[in-house]
Amino acid sequence: MGKVLMIGAGGVATVAAFKIAQNADVFTDFMIASRTKAKCDKIVEAIGNPNIKTAQVDADDVEQLKALFNDYKPELVINLALPYQDLTIMEACLACGCSYLDTANYEPKDEAHFEYSWQWAYKKRFEDAGLTAILGCGFDPGVTSIFTAYAAKHHFDEIQYLDIVDCNAGNHHKAFATNFNPEINIREITQKGLYWEDGKWVETAPLEIHKSLTYPEVGPKESYLLHHEEIESLVKNYPTIKRARFWMTFGQQYLTYLDCIQNLGMSRIDEITYEAPLTDDPTKKVKVNIVPLQFLKAVLPNPQDLGENYDGQTSIGCRIRGLKDGKEQTYYVYNNCSHEAAYKETGMQGVSYTTGVPAMIGAMMFFKGLWRKPGVWNVEEFDPDPFMEQLNKQGLPWHEIFGGDLEL
Repeated sequence: MGKVLMIGAGGVATVAAFKIAQNADVFTDFMIASRTKAKCDKIVEAIGNPNIKTAQVDADDVEQLKALFNDYKPELVINLALPYQDLTIMEACLACGCSYLDTANYEPKDEAHFEYSWQWAYKKRFEDAGLTAILGCGFDPGVTSIFTAYAAKHHFDEIQYLDIVDCNAGNHHKAFATNFNPEINIREITQKGLYWEDGKWVETAPLEIHKSLTYPEVGPKESYLLHHEEIESLVKNYPTIKRARFWMTFGQQYLTYLDCIQNLGMSRIDEITYEAPLTDDPTKKVKVNIVPLQFLKAVLPNPQDLGENYDGQTSIGCRIRGLKDGKEQTYYVYNNCSHEAAYKETGMQGVSYTTGVPAMIGAMMFFKGLWRKPGVWNVEEFDPDPFMEQLNKQGLPWHEIFGGDLEL
């Protein structure tokens, strides 16, 4: 039914690959490509399906991407590489007649800043080409946006207040580690906070606003207001929203290490010059340019290797207040995901699982013809119902609380 090419071989890509392989009635032909082909081969070996093809490609290079797409001829390209590479992959898709799906919006390498404007600018080109581009189809962004669309369709005439809450109550038993790419993770957390209120954006100092929130099956956790990309598209697509915010939990040990990293200059994303000894003659040195945060990424634990000893669960959802039939009501829709169960199924921890599964479901929606229209779209602009149905079937069941205390 569908020929798909996935770019990326990290934790999220590993989960998506397992799920694609489990749904062979939808995904009839499958290729995994990344900068290092051996990583793709390792995923295929773990799945145990020799029919999955692999390839090497540099996702920063449009010409390499075009050569691969023209050779394999996928109908859909799933981008699970880095956000830096969104635009090069979209360019190659347009050149080769492939539709596109990703989980995170574009971010320039030289600035810790992300917004949808760069990708929304491709809308007319995808329309003219008759191709579909689906943006932000992970969990947040992704499932949280679909939760919002589902709430708007079934439970509210007018959504007024939206709080997306993301709790990781798991323990990987490391002194400091990030649950996804350390470079992207630390850039995201250390930038200024941003939320929407009364028709304008309000900026805060990094992690300035925080409060304790109670999560189902977890209990109270200190939660911090961050800037997160799905708020940008949700307030555009649901203009009745008066205030929209994103909250994420962090333990005190994590924040202490993060503070240390910043104070030592290791979170810097600009290049510095370093004199390194030559391997064949240590008495001689050569000047090399390194980015401190990229160096830090190289020495931190690989998120793909955290799953084996990870216990506990994630709890992510939307807390919504608004009007139905002229009356105010509250609604909380959420998923809890066990790190142990995710590892047992895919060899990856729960944070990778909660992003990789929705990426596969979004691709499934495309191949079933349910999410397919020319242009560039955020996931909340499609029908949420078939996606919500598949969440329950594919390992991410959701739950609802009506009339509860949202705490916000």
